[in-house]
Amino acid sequence: MTTFNVPTREEVNTKNQAIFDNLNNALGFVPNLFATYAHSETALENYLNLSNAKTSLKAKEKEVVNLAVSEVNSCNYCLSAHTAIGKMNGFTDEQILELRAGYASFDTKLDALAKLAKNITENRGRADQEIIDNFFAAGYDKGNLVDTIVLVGDKTISNYLNNATEIPIDFPVAQPLETTVA
Repeated sequence: MTTFNVPTREEVNTKNQAIFDNLNNALGFVPNLFATYAHSETALENYLNLSNAKTSLKAKEKEVVNLAVSEVNSCNYCLSAHTAIGKMNGFTDEQILELRAGYASFDTKLDALAKLAKNITENRGRADQEIIDNFFAAGYDKGNLVDTIVLVGDKTISNYLNNATEIPIDFPVAQPLETTVA
């Protein structure tokens, strides 16, 4: 595998430098995965526009999708980042493990969302009708379904970028699910 460096501010174009500055001001650092997007002159801005776009899903719901999708796609970087973000959104360690596994015994609505996100990812968009029906029965609508699919795509992009580059994880590392659930 080709080794990808995590570019520094000095190694990226002027537009990406400004984005690095904004990320540094907002987060206190530039996450390695975001920096890796900056190997492209346009990908970091494009990805952040997609990732920060308006959605009908609440922050906690977005983390449900992010965790389920990242687990299916075996992206340890995103699992680590979204475990930290999930905790900031009020999920416990046990709840995060369930969400990674694609369910939520603690909340029926989030359970339907987690199952849908996992199923869509595993089946490349061809979700089982029963899972879609359960999603709607839990109180979600067609707009929520579309927004969930967009978020699955968003997270899959980052999962694939990390899985192809294997850049260093700069969050507390999430342990493999099978070792934490056993």
